[in-house]
Parts: sequence; structure tokens; C-alpha cells
Amino acid sequence: MLHRGQESTDGSGGGELTVPMAWLYAEYIADELLRSGDLMPPTSFEFRAGRDALALTVFLSDTDGELSGIRVVTQLETWLSLTAYDQPWQEWVEERLADLTADAVASGRTGRDPDLDLARAAWRWLQETELLAPDLNAVPGGGTLAGEDEGPKVWTPAWQLGLPLSHLAIHLF
Repeated sequence: MLHRGQESTDGSGGGELTVPMAWLYAEYIADELLRSGDLMPPTSFEFRAGRDALALTVFLSDTDGELSGIRVVTQLETWLSLTAYDQPWQEWVEERLADLTADAVASGRTGRDPDLDLARAAWRWLQETELLAPDLNAVPGGGTLAGEDEGPKVWTPAWQLGLPLSHLAIHLF
């Protein structure tokens, strides 16, 4: 779903500008699902992690190469199963990105694919960024905790926070 337009508005640009509509649409869907769930502030890193994880899921699960607004509701079950706790989501993302890259090379597309570039950038951010989160595996040393900010914390890759957040957002939709 690439849209092309002129690089320059004064007519002097000879090249074409490719707008990454498929990625932007996947990101829009993810943003709307997370906002409707009202799970956390849209300005938080956790929200970004959830949005990027869900946008990757939406973008990479679109095997036909066309995200359709009508199909969003019919895709919810697919996205729900892909983001489920017991699924190898990380491996699936890496496989799909590799497949899309190989397809681009095999089809002879020499230019950059802005949709794929943005998907790769989102994946890189999700892998390389760590967020401080409650340690769900820790057993508190007796007593009750006064608030959610108290208790053991651990640095966690952003995708490990974003994935369950995106899964919950789909459930709440």
C-alpha cells in the first residue's frame, strides 16, 4: 500500500517520494486499540512499547500486502493469537521481517521500502530499549505492598512489556 507523490512541490524534483502507508495504517490501528483500552497514558514509554508491538503484529500479519479498514475486526482473533503469552512472538517477528526482506530482494526491488524500514526501526527499538517494570517472578519478603511503585523491579526489554499490553488492548476492544 505505497502512495507515491512528487518530492518537491515546485516541480523541480524528478524523483518520487514513497509514503509508508501500510506501516502508518498499522500504527494507527495499534494506537486506536491501545487508546480505547485506556491502559496507560499515551505519552508513556510503556504505551509506545505496546503500540509498536501491536503495529508490528498488524503489519507483519498482513500477508496480502493490503491492510483494509473493513478487515480490522476480522483480524482481531489473529492478532490475539499472535500476541498470546505462550506464542513465540519474537521469533515470528524476526522470521516475518527476514521473509519480507528476502521477498523484496527476490523481486528485484532495489529501492528502500519505507514500510519495512519503519517496521525494522520499531523492532530495533523494542529490542534495544529496556524499561523498568515490576518483577513478576519475585516473591515479596512478607508483608503487603502499599502501592504498585513499591516492590522489586527489573529492567525488561520493551517488547516484553509491549506484547502483553497490546494483547490486553485487543481483548478490551
